[in-house]
Amino acid sequence: MIELNADIGEGWDDASLMPYLARVSIACGGHTGDAASMVAALRLAAKFGVAVGAHPGYPDRAGFGRRALAASGDDIAGWVTQQTEMLAEQAARLGLRLAHVKPHGALYNAAAGDPDVARAIARAVAAFDSGLLLVGLAGSQLIAAGHAAGLAVLNEAFADRRYLASGWLVSRETDAALIVDPVAAAEQARVLAQGGAIESLGGGMVRIRADTICLHSDTPGALNIARAVHAALNRG
Repeated sequence: MIELNADIGEGWDDASLMPYLARVSIACGGHTGDAASMVAALRLAAKFGVAVGAHPGYPDRAGFGRRALAASGDDIAGWVTQQTEMLAEQAARLGLRLAHVKPHGALYNAAAGDPDVARAIARAVAAFDSGLLLVGLAGSQLIAAGHAAGLAVLNEAFADRRYLASGWLVSRETDAALIVDPVAAAEQARVLAQGGAIESLGGGMVRIRADTICLHSDTPGALNIARAVHAALNRG
């Protein structure tokens, strides 16, 4: 079964989602999060035996990390390293190890299309711990940069986001970006897990490689979506 993952430590109802997840990416001080929220998320993940990873983003709390910032490669690498280190230190105090790094929001999107941003992130992760998995948009520049840096990667697809025919995600600024119907999200996840083609926003069909499937904890009805997607993935 392809795993289901979510981004947590962002102020939503993480505990309810945990029984349905295999992997979580924890906010670590960039777009949100502090030592207390990181420890709470790590303890929750440990309770449910869920793999944990860092979710670094642009240092933009006002915009929740969903606005791109002008930055050099060194800036980006520094932010990723600093935030990942903060979470790793908290994890070590609890006897836990990080399994992966997944950029957040606008940094995730920038890394998908900009090879310089992607290389900066991959370089930072490889230098910090070459055993960490790098999670990125399926088939994106971040996946390519991870391979080039010698990292193992996870191609990520989404149960609760719509796609363009190009394989890119529909912008959150578009009303149709989110899938909030649990049945529709579960069906998209099922098709992705089976390697099938899903319908894009423009009506064409697009095939997305999926090593891991994400849902967002801040999507309306996230708990019902998680239940439906988990059931669909378990049915195969």
